[in-house]
Amino acid sequence: MSTPAHLPNQSYSGTYFVQDRQNEEELIRLSNQDFMVTAAMGGVLAEHVAPQSLQKALDVACGAGGWSIEAVKSYPELSVVGIDVNPHIIAYAQAQAATHQVADQITFQVMDALRILDFADASFDLVNMRFAMSFLRTWDWPKVLRELLRVLKPGGILRLTEEEVLHQSSSSASQQFCELLQCALFRSGHLFSDASTGITAHLAPLLAQQGCQQVQTKTHALHFRAGTPEGIAYAKDGIAILRTLKGFIHKWGCISIDYDLLREHVREEVLAPDFAATWTLLTAWGMKPISQGASLEG
Repeated sequence: MSTPAHLPNQSYSGTYFVQDRQNEEELIRLSNQDFMVTAAMGGVLAEHVAPQSLQKALDVACGAGGWSIEAVKSYPELSVVGIDVNPHIIAYAQAQAATHQVADQITFQVMDALRILDFADASFDLVNMRFAMSFLRTWDWPKVLRELLRVLKPGGILRLTEEEVLHQSSSSASQQFCELLQCALFRSGHLFSDASTGITAHLAPLLAQQGCQQVQTKTHALHFRAGTPEGIAYAKDGIAILRTLKGFIHKWGCISIDYDLLREHVREEVLAPDFAATWTLLTAWGMKPISQGASLEG
């Protein structure tokens, strides 16, 4: 996919754990994963009591735009701005919005979440960011959260969703792959500890440290079984991600086995009729202080 003329040829930081996001297959995988995860979590804002009160949302590192698209379909009064550092994936997200006939409610822009955002202070009622572990290192979180809070209105919600790296699965090969990925994520600085909860356990403290109020969390246990649409989608995603992340895992010295043979074992086991898996996510959210006198930590 070539870069459209209206998108800048912007250079950007290469911290995302998949470097080749121009690949059409990877774009499709990201899009399918977006919709699979949102549905399994019970919707785009399943934990919020009155999401209808939200008028404008920012979707940070929006990827293929799945969350943004589902958000405006679920809440027609909501407008969403989705940003991602990769111009190719932004073009793909724009095409997806047009396909779903919601392009008039969503604006997708090329923007690097690791830098100052091109938005005025207090622009959004909600800032959503999920799976940021894929590109944020542990030392990036405080400065990124400060910038997200800057563009959030007082009383607005900052919402983060991340995964536990180790999936519980009937496939021993899949669990072995998760262990390799966890090793690479920790060595590359994407996890605070060499544990499956190396990011999820830190979300609420990170929000509190930046001055967010009423910080809450909700755990989502996503269950997948062979023969169901969800199970088939999970298996396809797992098979694809092994190929996609081979370079990243190799780069950080975490492959000590025959990786291609492991991939074959994963394929066999996730396509088995008795396959089952549980993928645990955690959503943490907090409110930007309303009081003019309240200050966020610098």
